[in-house]
Amino acid sequence: MTFTRSDSSETNHPGSFLQFVRSIPGAALEVWRGKQAAWHASSQLRHPILDLNWNADTAAVLQAEVEQLLPTTGRPSPTRNIQAQSALVCEEDCIVLEEIKALTREQNRSNVSRTAAYLDCYEQCPELHWALLAHMVSRNGGYHMTDLQSDLMHNLQSQKDREHMYRLLERCNALIFQDAYPQLQLYLYSRRLGRSCFHLLSHFHVSAFMTPFWERFWLERCSSILSVALIINEQNYIESRVVQHPYFQKEVLTKPAFHLHNLAGLNHIVFPLGQGDGLAGRVIEHFGKLNERIQFGKGLYALLFGVEQVLQQVLAFARTVPHSGSRADYWPGLFTTYPSGPRDHNLYAEALLSEEWLPKDQRLYSPELLAAWGDTPYEPITRHDWLQTRDCLGYLTSPRRPWLFEMSHEHRYGMLKTAIAHDVQAIIH
Repeated sequence: MTFTRSDSSETNHPGSFLQFVRSIPGAALEVWRGKQAAWHASSQLRHPILDLNWNADTAAVLQAEVEQLLPTTGRPSPTRNIQAQSALVCEEDCIVLEEIKALTREQNRSNVSRTAAYLDCYEQCPELHWALLAHMVSRNGGYHMTDLQSDLMHNLQSQKDREHMYRLLERCNALIFQDAYPQLQLYLYSRRLGRSCFHLLSHFHVSAFMTPFWERFWLERCSSILSVALIINEQNYIESRVVQHPYFQKEVLTKPAFHLHNLAGLNHIVFPLGQGDGLAGRVIEHFGKLNERIQFGKGLYALLFGVEQVLQQVLAFARTVPHSGSRADYWPGLFTTYPSGPRDHNLYAEALLSEEWLPKDQRLYSPELLAAWGDTPYEPITRHDWLQTRDCLGYLTSPRRPWLFEMSHEHRYGMLKTAIAHDVQAIIH
């Protein structure tokens, strides 16, 4: 059947309902086909593997150093509380501090500027593995933000719920950048000056957890250990400030609209392997669980830096396709940044089943981020060190490469489920 967009006069037409019903068996078949295709594609991409160069002895030494930083009572360590005030700085250090603070403010304007800033850090120093991982994850953050205003999602949530969800995504993205970017910049300045600048970490309110890792990285360039430490740090950083914050618990994480994102497959983190080509990535099932976010991040890191074909193709994509926030960045045959016509009563599921790519005038609207939301000033950040117990130390282990990671079919099936939900709403209303 040739796909045509229905107009408002067809809202309750029997043909619309039949069009939707015809899409259901195809959706079930797509699941089976997708799993088979993912296994085959993953096996083709899996080799050659790259050595992550995990040093278990170094990790054990660093774990012991972190344990020495833990408070000995139920209260935060007084030494760490005054660390920022007592750290000695010279005139050159003061200049470094002011320059990094200004640069962080400038680059923290939006998801688009943050994402570009991460890639710039990686390009300057490729040993900063986490910067490339952060660039790719931040791209996905932008996609999730613009999804809220896309053709597929716009009728599944109220505008108020979409705004709450956007605030959650934006807050996570902004806070991680606010914490991590100064750390990356301190390393870049250390390289330029030929001396360690990590005694300045406390001036950016970075957790004491990170100091041993940066000092060891300055000496040994242990990229995988530093990357895992940053994953642990950043997920703990947003745990109390965002995930467990009463506002986000009430307005987002406990609402049915949030679980819609998981059911529809919008909890995918994808690494484009080219524009219009395949996708690698993973699925996070429970965003609200700290341990799952950390293990998820470690798996993404092992996929990106432990599989040569993935790393090379992701790098080629990142370097040639600027991040706009639109899913048209990587699937221009399915998405467009240009809205076309009325949106309220269009049906999409059957078209996604019958065509690999959509005709130019029928592609799904996925706006650029700045067109959908613009820059968002972020609120003041609470200043406290999350490092209070040794719970985090159990995650300081070698990351494992996932076996099933080709995501093209699963990601498209997530879109199809979203399209079915969209079509139901369009028919009902």
